[in-house]
Amino acid sequence: MLRFFTAGESHGKGIFAYLEGIPANFPLDFDFINGELSRRQKGYGRGGRMKIERDRVEFLSGVRLGKTLGSPILMAVWNKDYKNWEEIMKPEPGELPPEKRVTRPRPGHADLSGILKFGFDDIRNVLERSSARETAGRVAAGALCKNVLRELGVEIGSYVVSIGSVKIEEEEVKELSLFERFKRAEESEVRVPLPEKDNLFKEEIDRARREGESLGGTFVVFAVGMPPGVGAHTQWDRRLDGRIAQAVMSIQAIKGVEIGLGFKGAELPGSKVHDEIFYSKEKGFYRETNRAGGLEGGMTNGEPIIIKAAMKPIPTLYNPLRSIDIETKEPFEASIERSDVCAVPAASVVAEAMLAITLLSAVLEEFPASDFNRLKRWWEDYRKEVMSR
Repeated sequence: MLRFFTAGESHGKGIFAYLEGIPANFPLDFDFINGELSRRQKGYGRGGRMKIERDRVEFLSGVRLGKTLGSPILMAVWNKDYKNWEEIMKPEPGELPPEKRVTRPRPGHADLSGILKFGFDDIRNVLERSSARETAGRVAAGALCKNVLRELGVEIGSYVVSIGSVKIEEEEVKELSLFERFKRAEESEVRVPLPEKDNLFKEEIDRARREGESLGGTFVVFAVGMPPGVGAHTQWDRRLDGRIAQAVMSIQAIKGVEIGLGFKGAELPGSKVHDEIFYSKEKGFYRETNRAGGLEGGMTNGEPIIIKAAMKPIPTLYNPLRSIDIETKEPFEASIERSDVCAVPAASVVAEAMLAITLLSAVLEEFPASDFNRLKRWWEDYRKEVMSR
C-alpha cells in the first residue's frame, strides 16, 4: 500500500513529501524529478513568488546511492523565501507584533473556516498551510511515482483547454494524439496544445491583471499504458474512478472533475455514450471510442485514462473583495497576499502528479512487491496475460 503525505508552510522552512510503499531497488531519475518541479513553477500569469523560488528536491531518507531502499522516503523542497519571513514563521517561542497578525479573511480561501475551526486569532496560521505552495510537495512525490510508472510503460501528461473566456475547441485538436497535444502544450507559455494561440490567452490574462482580477480555466490530464483491470468494482473505496476524482479535486481551487465525456454524457442517449467492444488477434479486446475515459466499473479498461478538471479563479485579488475583520467585526476590503493572476497551467502539472500517485497506489495494491524488479516482472506477465485472452 502506498501512503503519501505532505507537510510544511508556504513561508516556513520548506515543503516536505512523505512516501511509504515505494519498492526497493528503483533507480531514481533526479533530473526528471527536478524537471517536474520546474514545470510546476512555469506558466504565464504566475506571481512574484516564482521569481524567488527555484525548486529542487532533497532526499532526506529512503534513498541510497541513487536507488530506493523500500523504506519511507522523505523529500524536502526548501523555501528560499523563509529567510525573509523567519521572524514571524520560526518554530521557536517568541512574541508576534500585533501589526503582523492577519485578521481580515479573504473570500474564497480557507481563512475564515480555518480560524473558526482551530480557534486561532491570526489567519496566517491557516493561510500558510492552505496555500497552493503545498503542491510543491505533491509534485515532488508525484514525479517519483511518474518515474516508476514510466518504467512500467505508463505515461502521464496534461494540457490546458481554457482560461477565462478563451478556449481551445475539441474540433481544433481532434486530429492530434494525446502525446502530440502534450508535446505542443510543453512549448506553450499557457500549456495549450495550439501554441500559435498563446497570444489570445495571454491577452485574457493581461486584461485580468489590469483589472485586478484573477482567472480560472479547465485542463485535461491523461494516462496511457494502463492495462485493463486495475482498480476494483467490489467496494466503493476501491473504485479507481472515485479515487482519481478525489485526488484531482483535492488540488487547491479545483471545483469540478470529469472522466471521459463527463457531464456531456448526461445529455446524450446511451448509444452515444458507451464504447462498443471489438476483438482482433493483434489487439485483443479493444474499443474504437473512449467516451468512458478509460474507466468502467471502477477499473481501467485498457484505453487511455482521460480526466478533465475545472479550476476556479484564484481568490486573492489585487482588487480585493469585501470582508469583515475578525476582531473588530468592521467591514474591510480583504487583505492581499502575493498571488498569481492565473495558475491553470501549474494546476495541470499538479494534476499529473496526483494522477500518478493514485495510479501507482492502485498498481502496488494489485502487485504488492517489495522489490521493483519483481514488480516489473509481475506487471509485464499480467499485461501479456490480459492482452492474450
